Amino acid sequence: MIANAEFMAEHLLPFGWDTIVVDIQWYEPDAGTDGYRPVSDPVLDAWGRQLPAPERFPSAADGSFRPLADRVHALGLKFGLHMMRGIPRKAVELGVPILGAEATAAQIADRNNLCPWNPDNFGINHPVPGAQAFYDSQLALFAEWGVDFVKLDDVLYPPPQWDEIEAYSRAIDRSGRPMVLSLSPGKHLSHEHLERLRQTSQMWRVSDDLWDEWPQLREMFQRAARWAPHQRPGAWGDADMLPLGRIGIRAHVGDDRLSRLTPAEQCTMLTLWCMMRSPLMFGGHLPDTPAHTLELLQNPRVLALLESDVSREAVRDGNLVIWTSDTGDERTVAVFWLGDEQTTLEVNLADVGCASAESATDLWTGASVDAINGAITLELEPHGTRLVALNG
Repeated sequence: MIANAEFMAEHLLPFGWDTIVVDIQWYEPDAGTDGYRPVSDPVLDAWGRQLPAPERFPSAADGSFRPLADRVHALGLKFGLHMMRGIPRKAVELGVPILGAEATAAQIADRNNLCPWNPDNFGINHPVPGAQAFYDSQLALFAEWGVDFVKLDDVLYPPPQWDEIEAYSRAIDRSGRPMVLSLSPGKHLSHEHLERLRQTSQMWRVSDDLWDEWPQLREMFQRAARWAPHQRPGAWGDADMLPLGRIGIRAHVGDDRLSRLTPAEQCTMLTLWCMMRSPLMFGGHLPDTPAHTLELLQNPRVLALLESDVSREAVRDGNLVIWTSDTGDERTVAVFWLGDEQTTLEVNLADVGCASAESATDLWTGASVDAINGAITLELEPHGTRLVALNG
């Protein structure tokens, strides 16, 4: 964690990357080397709240993430945690009391509300007295630690777990510390929930877990187009972490590896996420990031698209997808080629609302692209993209 934080502070913080998140099962003493597995014996306090496993986080020997959070904050970064919804099974089995309530863990547990892929917790029966108190106590503890960001998992599978989401959101408000609440995952998430999502959280996943495979990246185009018109500050549809650089060190999908996405596919991914204005979260071990991938994360003109006023899909025709983005009086056009062979495309500028443009600038390379007879001609690699800002 410290190595990643130090790398981010030195190489990425100047470009806007500012949050380090401890991922799933930080309360498990034995993470193993074979990826995700059920928690064997979570570290809990007397109130059933998860504590960092000191075998893996030596600075947390006193049961607190505060020393790690302080080191992250000293680098100018924010500190986050991954959490599963619900209450630990171990707390329920022990019948521990709930801080701030007369109930016990066994009394507030909903044993029939289980995560389909993670058996670590039971759900919470929120109408029962004392149920809200558990989340209140958990988030109060996180506030003491200095947590800035919480990713709450297994709450958006259809139907969304609204009792859990709203209780967690209330607990953050009561904690006295601002924290970003990120909800996950939401592969089939409907716009019908939009206002409720905005009221309870700042980020929500619009996909299942995304890995370093082209078919999964290609599938994201339809989700990005569906959610882009609804993005606004403080309420963001999240296209998931970027599976770039060195990944799979202890992942439950694949072995330790560098991302299997080609350089062209990596560029396509960053371009789509920025055009959609998705939150950007890097999902690899930063110190081992290849130079060509790091350059993608450090391009200020591309990252500035996250601040655009309007972005949308303008064309979808077979393997051709075109997006436009407006910031002030500048229009940026992303031309995506989803085909498996290299191609040359002519883009009519009238089709993207800029018939009078005289030239374009490639935002990834800085090269100039001439406009001839109201069109620009672009060479595209398989699964590649060209991102141009129109001039004049």
